[in-house]
Amino acid sequence: MDGHGHIHSASDRRELQMARSMCWHCQSEVSGEYFCDRCVKVQPVSKELDYFTCFGFPRRLSIDPQQLEAKFYELSRAFHPDFYQNKSDAEQTISLGNSAMLNTAYRTLRDPIQRAEYLLDLEAGSVKDIRTTPPADLFEEILELQETLDEFRASDRTSSEAAALRTQLQSERATLEQRQRDMEAQIQELFGQWDALQDRGEATEQACAERNRILKAMRDILSNRTYVKNIVNDLVATIA
Repeated sequence: MDGHGHIHSASDRRELQMARSMCWHCQSEVSGEYFCDRCVKVQPVSKELDYFTCFGFPRRLSIDPQQLEAKFYELSRAFHPDFYQNKSDAEQTISLGNSAMLNTAYRTLRDPIQRAEYLLDLEAGSVKDIRTTPPADLFEEILELQETLDEFRASDRTSSEAAALRTQLQSERATLEQRQRDMEAQIQELFGQWDALQDRGEATEQACAERNRILKAMRDILSNRTYVKNIVNDLVATIA
């Protein structure tokens, strides 16, 4: 076993994929690992490798955080720059690049919202559309809130009027934060629907329609949530 033996197990060979087919160092065939079987040189992670595959996970939205953390530390040890201090410049560069990619992948998959946005990106081919206008069910509420915010900004902060407006805005903030939590609960429901659909592995028209429905619903909720989150941030900054 070499210094990277902990990620050379048979199970890792099944889980990990790598788009590179040739070792950058010895040009021999590289299959399914981050290290060349022949010369044992570290290989750069392919740009086509998605974050789920990177950690050996299927493209599901429900991920065990402990399992994710364990895989992250396992791979981080393998690519840690300290192991490459006495290696060639090429190997040091590759280890740094792989470590950076792993860190980004871990941060993305660890957060449920970022994970959903990332999967949406992979499956729908584009990032979610961020709303620039209020969601229909919040339209009037947001307009009134904006007016109250403008009044507060124009008021004498030491006046009783400003104190009353601040209290009103704090109440509005609590309401919107609850809306945000409700949207996150709706997203969690979609997580279950998406994973169940993937587990069934059906390729029927009905399954395709269901897939598109879930992705659209996820996109809409994420977009609305981002809009509400931005409003809440504005509220917090104004009444702080």
